[in-house]
Amino acid sequence: MSNIIHPTVVIEDGAQIGNGVSIGPYCVIGANVVLKDNVTLKSHVVVDGHTTIGQGTVVYPFASLGTAPQDLKYAGEKSTLIIGENNTIREHVTMNPGTEANGRMETRVGNNCLFMMAAHVAHDCVIGNNVILANNATLAGHVSVGDFAIIGGLSAVHQFSRIGEHAMIGGMSGVENDVIPYGLVKGERASLHGLNIIGMKRRGFDNNDVRALQRAYGDLFSDEGTFDARVNKVSNDYANESSVAKLIEFTQGESKMPLCQPHKASMPK
Repeated sequence: MSNIIHPTVVIEDGAQIGNGVSIGPYCVIGANVVLKDNVTLKSHVVVDGHTTIGQGTVVYPFASLGTAPQDLKYAGEKSTLIIGENNTIREHVTMNPGTEANGRMETRVGNNCLFMMAAHVAHDCVIGNNVILANNATLAGHVSVGDFAIIGGLSAVHQFSRIGEHAMIGGMSGVENDVIPYGLVKGERASLHGLNIIGMKRRGFDNNDVRALQRAYGDLFSDEGTFDARVNKVSNDYANESSVAKLIEFTQGESKMPLCQPHKASMPK
């Protein structure tokens, strides 16, 4: 399959361009960039640094991918940005590679994600599959986002925070802590407001799984005993529930940030 490359495109020597690639007007491709098969750059896209874009990904005008991290400690190290397959990256999205100081030297984006207009993925982030960042959603450095999570428009996630799989971050939220899998979070200084029930049902979760998660959530964030004791109790009481196991595994995972706690008005009665 032949490539379609507009005559105004600048491709530096060394760039690797796959088959079936379409590059529109005024795009600039750096020397260390790899575009896999069937990638589409609409127009005015800049791809720089040690950046790889996976097969079938579509990038819209004025996106900037792989330029230097917005970190004063960055010293030009050859860090990478790896973008997976079949992603949609809309206008003015920015993604930066990793860093050496406290970093992984790599920023990684999974497959089948949607990054709406002006979303930002900072250095050393790790994004799972089927993730959505709505308009102007921003991730600071070292953030991890689990599969199927949704970050609402105009939201900001603090550096080193973890967002669990299937979590939902409401629009205009400031997320300063880790968000449990399946959690529903919102607020200027975001707090848990229960579980992302609508999202789970849309993705075909069994009703029994949803009810088990609701009970586990109530037990985990009750006022009885210490949090560690409640984690152990939930782990034992729901040992056969795989969805609850993921929730417990997340709470016990290594992190630099505390868990986002419930808004008391949202606790189940």
